Amino acid sequence: MQTAAFKGWILTQLDHAFGIKQTYDDDFAPLKKWQDLSKIQTISDFEKQTLLNLQKPLRRGGKGWNEVELENKFISPVFMTVEFDDLDIGYFLERKLEGQVGNYFLSGTVDGMIATGIRDPDKPFFCLHEYKRSVDNEGSPDAQALAAMLVVQADEGGTKPIYGLYIVGLIWNFMVLEGKQYAISANYDASNDGLFELFKMLKALKQIIKTELL
Repeated sequence: MQTAAFKGWILTQLDHAFGIKQTYDDDFAPLKKWQDLSKIQTISDFEKQTLLNLQKPLRRGGKGWNEVELENKFISPVFMTVEFDDLDIGYFLERKLEGQVGNYFLSGTVDGMIATGIRDPDKPFFCLHEYKRSVDNEGSPDAQALAAMLVVQADEGGTKPIYGLYIVGLIWNFMVLEGKQYAISANYDASNDGLFELFKMLKALKQIIKTELL
C-alpha cells in the first residue's frame, strides 16, 4: 500500500489512481440538487448586513491576504453566520483526516470540515481546502479537497454524496463526489453579489446535512 498526503495530488493523478472522472454535465444530479436548493434559501436582514460588513475589507485587501488572514477575517465568519454548530454537527478547522482509499493510505490536515461532534469531529460530511492567496498561489486546492472527500467517501461506504469546497483568494468553487464521478461548480466571487449566492449554498448544505445525511 502506498502512502500519500492530500497536498501531493493534482486532479489528473486522482482520476488515474482511483478511477474517478470529472463530469462537466450541468445536470449532475447531486450538484444540481444542491444549487436548486440554494435558490430557495432566504437571507435575513441581519445576515445580509453581516455579509456586507465582512465583504468591505475583503474588497479592499483580500487579494493580498495570507491564508490565516483570509480564514480568520472572512471564511470562518461567513461559516459561523450560517450557524452550523449545534448539538449534532460542527464546523471544525485544521483537523487531521486519514484513511485507506483503494491501494493508497491518504492523510492530511483539512482546513475546514463539517462533521458530527461538538469538541472533535466524528463523521465528516463536507471538506474545505484551502485558504490560498490569489497572488503567487501554489498547490492544487481542488485536488486536496477531492482527496479528503475520497477518504470520507471510503469511510462512509460510498452510499451518499460527499460535499466539498475549495477557495482561491476571492473565488469559491463547490464540489460534489458521488460514486466514481465528481463535479465542480462555476465560480462564486465573494467580492460581489456572488457572496449572497455562495452563502445560500452554505445554507442549503446545512439543510442537506440535517435532512439527508445525519
